[in-house]
Amino acid sequence: MSLQEEGHNIVGLRDRKDPLSERLDQFPWWVIALVFIAIWAGYVILSRQNFREAFDFILIGIRITITTTLYAYSIALLIGLIAGLGRISKNVVFRNLATLYVELIRGVPILVLIFFIALVLVPSMVDGIKALGESLNASGVPVIGDLLSRIDNSAFSMNVRAIIALSVTYGAFQAEIFRAGIQSIGKGQMEAARSLGMSYGQAMRYIILPQAIRNVLPALGNDFIAMVKDSSLVSVLAVRDITQVARLYAGRTFRFREAYTTLATLYLTMTLILSYVVRRIEKRFKND
Repeated sequence: MSLQEEGHNIVGLRDRKDPLSERLDQFPWWVIALVFIAIWAGYVILSRQNFREAFDFILIGIRITITTTLYAYSIALLIGLIAGLGRISKNVVFRNLATLYVELIRGVPILVLIFFIALVLVPSMVDGIKALGESLNASGVPVIGDLLSRIDNSAFSMNVRAIIALSVTYGAFQAEIFRAGIQSIGKGQMEAARSLGMSYGQAMRYIILPQAIRNVLPALGNDFIAMVKDSSLVSVLAVRDITQVARLYAGRTFRFREAYTTLATLYLTMTLILSYVVRRIEKRFKND
């Protein structure tokens, strides 16, 4: 064996790692650290009276946080799918309207959008509905006209406005996810479906969308986790989610450490659980 070959063998043996060492290198130690932090914070909350009182008070808002997120995300999925289809549509009007919506929403901070949609857009829509009702009354359609003209701003609570704001905001982000997912499917599949006699809508429904949704499922899951965290922003509308309840507790008792440590722990726990679920779903789809 030549000196050069022997040198290569020595380098190869040096670079080769045993299975245990390689497994330890690839192990997600950061997950252990996050779980440890969550367990430590949970222990502190449950073992100390002040923290436990804060936890019991703040937990009242968990139902609002969860329901607001679920409703908003469901509506955002529908808006995102429609806007995503519009982004790739051959119809000039539909495509430009979808692009305008996406660019407008993505160009404004989420907090500003929540204020604008809840305090400007929704009242303007109510005024428009009332004007339509009065117009129908004048046109001789009193049944529908009376119904529409009676609608006022009190019909839309701040919780409903928060759901609308989050739905419209996240619909734009999900539109880009759906667009990318649809465009990731080869054009040949659409052409093959059309050659079999399917219409564009049938091909999109039965061939393209199922594959696209499968591809973007991890991204949609990450968006859901992001919405859980961003739902804290609706507290600016006095919606009694866990963030707003924590602020009320801190303002009333001046126990800021207990209130915001508990709040951060609740969000961290929800995020860890949801992240684990998303990873399991992603791994399952990869194995199928």
